Amino acid sequence: MNWDRIEGNWKQFKGQVQQKWGKLTNDDLDTIEGKRTELAGRLQDRYGVAKDEAERQIDDWLKTSH
Repeated sequence: MNWDRIEGNWKQFKGQVQQKWGKLTNDDLDTIEGKRTELAGRLQDRYGVAKDEAERQIDDWLKTSH
């Protein structure tokens, strides 16, 4: 799946994102608004991971999302 699809349908994917990363709040999800860089930044903040680890987690999630 490509990120453009997620960004364009963010409301549909918010639930999947919150299931995957439960520490993200509804406010986080509203702020992210489908922007990959925002998601990576929030993952860094909430989970204390480096940028490359956040990007890897997003890539892994994209491979398994439908």
